[in-house]
Amino acid sequence: MSMNTEVLYEVRDNIAWITLNRPDAMNAISENIRAAIPAALARAEADDDVRVIVFSGAGERAFCAGADVKGFNAVESLVKHRQGRAHTHWILAFDRARKPMIAAIHGYCLGGGLEIALACDIRIAAEGAKFGLPEVSRGTLPGSGGTQRLARMVGLGRALDIALSADHVSAEDALRMGLVSRLVPRAELMAAAEALAKRIAGHAGAISQVRRFYRLGAATVAVREITAATDTVTWTGADVQGSETISVTNNGTIERQAYTPYG
Repeated sequence: MSMNTEVLYEVRDNIAWITLNRPDAMNAISENIRAAIPAALARAEADDDVRVIVFSGAGERAFCAGADVKGFNAVESLVKHRQGRAHTHWILAFDRARKPMIAAIHGYCLGGGLEIALACDIRIAAEGAKFGLPEVSRGTLPGSGGTQRLARMVGLGRALDIALSADHVSAEDALRMGLVSRLVPRAELMAAAEALAKRIAGHAGAISQVRRFYRLGAATVAVREITAATDTVTWTGADVQGSETISVTNNGTIERQAYTPYG
């Protein structure tokens, strides 16, 4: 069943399959996709039959080649566009999600496409996949979490190398540096993602809690208080502008949020 023609949504065997569906445009991120991804994640979160979420891209050329920059004729217009939606950023839907997310990556995974993959919990790559953040070559910067998540994933030096050079990273190098955790032949990608998703979905109900605390532990934050009685974590962030105060309860929801991590 489709969310719209550009994002497809289907549930099979306790797995929600979310597919970016603009193969002729290498699944570039349009405004429709920005609106549909949070809706698809919310739908999966609300469905008790869904235990794992898998993201993939339609067609043979790309998982996602990044933002569709048609219509942005100058850097200023792109910057203004990002500033205009800073407080309702679509990528935050990944942080609000409670269920494990797998990115099944083939072909090009660039810019916003890489940021989608980084926002997922597990990344499986097909042989021949290529990763990168080309924004600097267009005079802008990653605006959907790449400046934070990539460094946490591969280390500051490698992240800066990728971002400042705008070079592509091969699937083999992505595996070596920890950007992806599994590498499979292209023909086996979706079967490998399904097998892993089914294995995770078959575990007991703690999978959402395990995911949440690993993500909290991996974040570049200083933990200020953990209240065991209410299972609430409050912290302040060190990698965003201004102050950041958040409470996360035992159901994974954000109680308070007074910051904008991605602009």
